[in-house]
Amino acid sequence: MQNFLDFEKPLLEIQAKIEELRHLKDTSENIANELSNLQEKFDKNLFEIYRELTPFQKVKVCRHQDRPKFDEIVKIIFDKFENLCGDRLYGDDSSIKGGFANIKEKNFIVIGNDKGKDIDSRVKNNFGMAKPEGYRKAQRLFKIASKFNLPIVSFIDTPGAFPGVEAEDRGQSEAIANSIKKSINVRSPIFSFVVGEGGSGGAVALGMGNRVIMLEHSIYSVISPEGCASILWRSINHSERAAENLKLTAQDLLELEVIDEIIKEPLGGAHRNINETCELIKECLLRICNDFEGKSSDEIIAHRENKYLNIGKKFLES
Repeated sequence: MQNFLDFEKPLLEIQAKIEELRHLKDTSENIANELSNLQEKFDKNLFEIYRELTPFQKVKVCRHQDRPKFDEIVKIIFDKFENLCGDRLYGDDSSIKGGFANIKEKNFIVIGNDKGKDIDSRVKNNFGMAKPEGYRKAQRLFKIASKFNLPIVSFIDTPGAFPGVEAEDRGQSEAIANSIKKSINVRSPIFSFVVGEGGSGGAVALGMGNRVIMLEHSIYSVISPEGCASILWRSINHSERAAENLKLTAQDLLELEVIDEIIKEPLGGAHRNINETCELIKECLLRICNDFEGKSSDEIIAHRENKYLNIGKKFLES
């Protein structure tokens, strides 16, 4: 049975009845009709719930434990992926993965956060919170992409960079800042997809794309709602209020011109149909790749610089 979020509880009873009928040995027409009616009722309720999601409900959706993870996304979208490990300075950080990939004759460098799919992999990957060696591995991949003129595809899903003492000892802020600086100067196009959480500088380090695209129910923010509420109101009980004011949803960020496009998710969120979600990402990737065909490296870098220098300008002028 699927894992339901707290605001999806009205669906739980319907789903339980559907599962109960499916396990009956009776295959009569009455049972089939009842199943059809229940499924229709389930889909209608699901549509009504997801049509009016609040920002904080979107936060919960993007954190859903079954949301597509890096390994699943790469496996479905790309024909082949060759993972590269290590930063050549300290070690490897499995919370950021990356390497060579291709779709037919198109070759890419792919980089992304990996939260992990189960308890063991989540602990190993530090729940997607990268350490300095993860960001320095990304810098290494940026350099390879520039050298061989390979487009970079990044998949962002992190609550933020790891804030632990050992990360600070190894230069966390420097690693993030250098990732941002070096990605700006990559001589090939960068396409960044926010597929889950886009948390603070830890996300921006992989998100300096010529095109930034978000899944419909993903978020992108300088701080989590809980962190914001703890600072401003001294209590996480105000997290919903914080989510409203942070303007962290894909819809808010498209209106603010921070991102370029939103990919609509299957009804009920990406976790309900991972294959369809990945096919939509793939379709978008191939389309935006064509926009940069034939552009020189100087044009690509200038496009990226202008994109970020111009964010917010029209609001200052109005």
